[in-house]
Amino acid sequence: MASSANRLALVAFAAIAASLGAFFYFFYLWPQPKGPEQPIPFSHNVHSGIKQIQCQYCHPYVAYSNFPGMPPVEKCLHCHNYIIANHPWIRKEHDYARQGVSTPWVKVNVIAEHVFFNHQRHVNREVACEECHGEVQASQRLPQKLWRMGECITCHQQRNAALDCWLTCHN
Repeated sequence: MASSANRLALVAFAAIAASLGAFFYFFYLWPQPKGPEQPIPFSHNVHSGIKQIQCQYCHPYVAYSNFPGMPPVEKCLHCHNYIIANHPWIRKEHDYARQGVSTPWVKVNVIAEHVFFNHQRHVNREVACEECHGEVQASQRLPQKLWRMGECITCHQQRNAALDCWLTCHN
C-alpha cells in the first residue's frame, strides 16, 4: 500500500514538474517570431544575402533624404516580372500594382515621434547599414526594433560625433 502511495506521489510530482516546465517553456523560452508578419513574406536573406542586392537599390532615398523609403511595387516587379513571376506572393505584388497601391509593409525600425533621424547624414559619414541594422542579409524576417536614445549616444561617443541632441535629433 505504501508503495502505491509513493508511486502516486511520484506521478503527481512528475505531472506538476512537467506542467511547470511546459509553462516556463511556452511563456519564456518559446522562440518568438523575428518580427512582424509582412503582407508579402520578404526575405532579406535571399535578396541582400544570396542575390547580393545592395540596400540602396530597394531603399533608394537613404543617401539624400531623411527617410530611406520603401520600395515601390514597380521596383519589385522590375525583377519579378521575369523571376518567379507566378509565385503566389509575387502574384500578390502584381495585384498591388494593378490596384495602383503601395505594398502595405509593416514598419520594423521605430523611433519616438519627437526624434528626427537623418539617414543621409549617416550615409555621408560612411556609416554602413549593418552597423545599425545588423546583418540583415542573414535574416528571413527582420526583428522589430524600438530605438532608444542610449544606443545613439553610445555610438556617437564611440565616433566622436555630435551629441547636441536638440539641434541634431530633436528638431
